[in-house]
Amino acid sequence: MGEYSKEHIWIIGASSGIGRALAIELAARGGALILSARNEDALNSLNDALGGGHQVIALDAGDHKALSAAAKAIPKLDRVIFMAALYAPHGKETKDIDFIHDMIRVNLGGAYNTTNATLPIFEKQGHGQIALCGSVAGYRGLPYGQPYCATKAAMINYAESLKIELEPHNIDVKIINPGFVRTPLTDKNDFPMPMMIEADAAAKVIAGDLRSKRFEIHFPKRFTWMMKILYFLPAPLYFFVARKIVSKL
Repeated sequence: MGEYSKEHIWIIGASSGIGRALAIELAARGGALILSARNEDALNSLNDALGGGHQVIALDAGDHKALSAAAKAIPKLDRVIFMAALYAPHGKETKDIDFIHDMIRVNLGGAYNTTNATLPIFEKQGHGQIALCGSVAGYRGLPYGQPYCATKAAMINYAESLKIELEPHNIDVKIINPGFVRTPLTDKNDFPMPMMIEADAAAKVIAGDLRSKRFEIHFPKRFTWMMKILYFLPAPLYFFVARKIVSKL
């Protein structure tokens, strides 16, 4: 038994990285999981590792019809956690425009698709939780960080709007803003990543904070509070600091 023993939790983006680690953590705390991502083999392997018994629904988070169909196949739902993301390393080279549009489709469009698919369920039953994964990269526009930073900034803004809109319906909304976490995505980076933590450590923070009253779940705290300082800087001062960073690249 655990604090999630009577809850049904849908994790979208569960095949790797933080999403996979979170599935392991929530299952250990008693949650009944719905595991989604594009890689069905990876989801089945994860389900087997968890002892089976969890529901596997392979889908593309950027496909709103697939999300809606999946939601209809879920018999009970208490929380949905959107962890899916596409990513390309920050760099001065121009990114392929098709990949940019695909990143927007999945990273941001997937969040809208998730809300659209699950909101009717939560409204009908009178409760629920929507947790969306942003990033501290969304706090400010980081040089050479677009379009990833832009999608994460939009995610934070979207979650803030949803928080106010859905409170009267007893639907909780949270934004998850990680710093550097060791995952297949961060493995693509070739620059220093200070205060990096492992995915299982990130999962423990998220699992603990999903039940809290706070809106933002951010970690590791030493790094994220430093990034928040940039967030609160006036624009002229931020641009001064950003130019200094760029000059060293």
